[in-house]
Amino acid sequence: MIYLKNISLSFADRRIFDNITWMIPEKSRVGLVGDNGTGKTTLFKAILGVVDPDQGDIEIPNRKNRTIGYLPQDLVELEPLPLIDYLRNKSGIADLEKALKNYESCMSRCDPGSAEYHDILKTYEATAARFQAIEGYRFDAKAKQILNGFGFRENDFVKNCADFSGGWKMRILIALILLSAPDIMLLDEPTNHLDTESMEWLESYLKNYRGTLLTIAHDRVFLDKMVNQIVELSNRRLTLYKGNYSYYLAEKDRRLQALKKQMALQRTEIKKTREFIERFRYKATKAKQVQSRIKMLERFELIELEKKGKQVHLQFPEAPKSGREVVSIRKVSKRYGDVNVFSTVDLTIHRGEKIALVGVNGAGKSTLARILSGTEEPSSGAVTYGLNVSMAFFSQESSQNLDYQRTIWDEINLAGSRSNDQEKRNLLGAFLFSGDDIYKEISVLSGGEKSRLALLKILLQDSNLLILDEPTNHLDLKTKEIFQDGLLAYSGTVVIVSHDRFFLDRHVNRVIEIRNGQCYEYHGNYSYFIQKRSEIDAAVPGGGDENNSQKGVGSIQTGRLSVAEQLSGSRESTAGRKAFKTKEEKRLEAEERNRLSRITKALKNEIVMLEDRISSLEERKAENENILCMPDIHREPLKVKRLNQELLDMERELGKLYISWEDIIKKLEACQ
Repeated sequence: MIYLKNISLSFADRRIFDNITWMIPEKSRVGLVGDNGTGKTTLFKAILGVVDPDQGDIEIPNRKNRTIGYLPQDLVELEPLPLIDYLRNKSGIADLEKALKNYESCMSRCDPGSAEYHDILKTYEATAARFQAIEGYRFDAKAKQILNGFGFRENDFVKNCADFSGGWKMRILIALILLSAPDIMLLDEPTNHLDTESMEWLESYLKNYRGTLLTIAHDRVFLDKMVNQIVELSNRRLTLYKGNYSYYLAEKDRRLQALKKQMALQRTEIKKTREFIERFRYKATKAKQVQSRIKMLERFELIELEKKGKQVHLQFPEAPKSGREVVSIRKVSKRYGDVNVFSTVDLTIHRGEKIALVGVNGAGKSTLARILSGTEEPSSGAVTYGLNVSMAFFSQESSQNLDYQRTIWDEINLAGSRSNDQEKRNLLGAFLFSGDDIYKEISVLSGGEKSRLALLKILLQDSNLLILDEPTNHLDLKTKEIFQDGLLAYSGTVVIVSHDRFFLDRHVNRVIEIRNGQCYEYHGNYSYFIQKRSEIDAAVPGGGDENNSQKGVGSIQTGRLSVAEQLSGSRESTAGRKAFKTKEEKRLEAEERNRLSRITKALKNEIVMLEDRISSLEERKAENENILCMPDIHREPLKVKRLNQELLDMERELGKLYISWEDIIKKLEACQ
């Protein structure tokens, strides 16, 4: 449990937290949300003990024996060690192995009957138990499994950590946290440096995490899948919503409507009371009632709505009409030295299409985007643009094209936009440049600020083809929504590289996946692509294994055609099998099928019973956790003790049930 008691904190004259009280039960899965600058990261650092509050306390019972895994938002530097060695050192495995060898050496030199031997043996057994508890004996296998999930390859395992780029270093840090299996995880924007495949892998891994998870994220899909509570930090206060992010949005709106209704009723009541006072103020017979009404007015606590800034909308300039074929690429290949990214790609982009380029990091998404934009030449093949195509291209390098000697305001004014000054100021505010900030020189901005400014500058240009490479990386949820709403209304053609799955689902109607030098086409949004790709991988043995794909073939194929081709290939591979069987062989096969059918049916019945019990326990567990989240529950210590004991008992039983469920699933898979 983490207990924040009346926390207040200020930086200079700015109040960050104001008398915050929050109790976080064990095993909680919480998403912390709020506008940029409200103090979400600072709250994480306060829980870590890095930042001390001005007043109040943060309690974590038995803190010395509790482990906390913290993923910072900012890029980190890692020790210059080979990757696996770094993970072994930082996870504590290397120290435990060294200690075990040391104890073994000491025991070999002692008399087995001596008191010294027994003392060392006792310490050795305790250390061995710790080593086993964190699965030290299978550390390398587990480490490689996690690293593979994040897109690392076999030859990366011995690579020096200092040689990885910033994004890959963040993946190493997430892998370290998962390997350490801490009691509490504090993840600050864990999806920022992950591609969509790595995100989905992380989500599947975290589903089995048994500790307390707190995360700050701007990824709506991640929050919907990973958390069952949202805590909003706004106006120096915390507000709890018992559900995922989609529930939070709906519930926040419901509460707002209810508050508006209460405010209207209160205003009506106040108006009636004042009218009564004015009408009978000078009547002696009503003096007592008038005084009563005056006191009633004084006791009213006025209901006020939270003040919001001016609503900003991003409106793209009207896109001039282009030809029907916007971009056509024929037999395009790209190589960097001996590395072949893709080969013989044929692709035509039509007017009005919204296309997503997807694939794992390093697959070639950004390379294809640069080739489409004309900023990079293909190794072979041709790129042809249609009639009246006016293109705008954004990439993470676009910030380098800003004039660092200008101010933000000067740079925007020179963008060639038809927007007036007030519209430009509103948009700058939406992209987190407000007040006198717009007169800052670009040279003093952070990398994220330069990237946001470059994106806004590109969006203000007249264009009918937008090519966007990770445009939402440095945007908070509110700015993302403004940007996405504006893009939905854009009448031109869009090609986008993004790992924001909610964003892709809303915007694209065609997905092109780059995988192992091949391009696959799916006519639908991102969810459709995930569904169809899963069907392909399930239908063909090894279909999801990247190493089974033929390298260097890059012509566009549709998802459906790919399935048909691969399935027909699998049918042909069975053509050479024995066509006829004896009666005895058929009888034995039938008996084996019947035996497996009986076993399978029994296993399925066991699974249903186990899942019913698990579901029942999880519901009761959630009820207890919700009660423990109530603000005044700490006033009933006996009830808290009882609820915590029940949670502990349920957690133990659930642990056993999960193991039984996994065993039965494995047996069922073996039968099938």
